[in-house]
Amino acid sequence: MNKTMKTMTLMAILAVASGAAAGPGVAVGEQAPGFTLTDSAGSAVSLADFKGKVVVLEWTNPDCPFVKRHYQEGTMKHLSSTYSERGVVWLTVNSTNYMDASANAAFAKKEGIGWPILVDQDGAVGHAYGAATTPHMFIIDANGIVVYEGAIDDDPRGNMEAGARTNYVSQTLNELAAGQAVSTPETKPYGCSVKYKK
Repeated sequence: MNKTMKTMTLMAILAVASGAAAGPGVAVGEQAPGFTLTDSAGSAVSLADFKGKVVVLEWTNPDCPFVKRHYQEGTMKHLSSTYSERGVVWLTVNSTNYMDASANAAFAKKEGIGWPILVDQDGAVGHAYGAATTPHMFIIDANGIVVYEGAIDDDPRGNMEAGARTNYVSQTLNELAAGQAVSTPETKPYGCSVKYKK
């Protein structure tokens, strides 16, 4: 294991150890909890705004090394760009207790993020969904049902070539578009623990 991976692993262990519990949250097959949050520009964004559309929720924390890796690799940007062209809505939620709208705006500017980053500093939405890690992904179908929750892919340590990974978000979105059943509706999320308000 190289020095970078050792550092990332140690940081992740410390991050997981220091986070508050997420709670049970929503289960696959259940109606997605409704919410209204403000984005980094102060505009209100409601899940109800996207009724009839497939919605991806991505929990994030710009300080988390797992999040940093995926943004350096362009994972989220590629997925958001690819699937937004097909009518999928991508929303990023930041439940980190010490990050406000200005922190999200700085993150969006740095990474060139063109989709909403929603402020959930009190953690209410994160707890409603049971978001446990950053990243933690949820996919809601056009009927408002949670059809996937878990990891972004099957490569927690980032050891695999991008093309060799199974990206669960891409897989689920492709299956929904084809009218197929979701083959992997739930996986174990990996990353840093969400830094909920104590």
